[in-house]
Amino acid sequence: MTLTLRRVRPSDAAVMAEQLADPDVYPGLLQLPYANVEAWQQRLSAPPVPGSPELMLIAERDGHAVGSAGLHPVGPQLRRRHAMMLGISVSPSAQGQGVGNALMTALLDYADNWAQVLRIELTVFHDNQRAIRLYERHGFAPEGRLRAYALRNGVFEDVLTMARLHPRQPMVCSS
Repeated sequence: MTLTLRRVRPSDAAVMAEQLADPDVYPGLLQLPYANVEAWQQRLSAPPVPGSPELMLIAERDGHAVGSAGLHPVGPQLRRRHAMMLGISVSPSAQGQGVGNALMTALLDYADNWAQVLRIELTVFHDNQRAIRLYERHGFAPEGRLRAYALRNGVFEDVLTMARLHPRQPMVCSS
């Protein structure tokens, strides 16, 4: 069972919506239930923004999507162009099988070696220990706790903010 990573395509809209709508997946994300296929079609069909370092990947095993992940600009502000937001999801049937590790490795290689990203940020529910351990293994460190940040299953839950800085931070050479 070979795991394949590739860029998300417009034809993946239904797959993305299905994965993020899984009742065992969306409570761990900051997404709403009942993901909208049309919204994903629109998002994935939009022409790329010139110069944007955004990257969205899908993980497939035996022709079926088992995970997805992305790096997204935190915003258009000039002074924050060095930072990106990370999001990741793994199908329940594939959790604990290296899918999250493979997606993280690919995203971090892209960020560190190709996209000029200095800082990667994320938020994670405070009790999602599996995800927190994955992030820590890849160099993310907790930066804070946001109390009652998001509604999940009718309860306002805390999230942790975590970030990772480029392991070989670029240096400016002076002459």
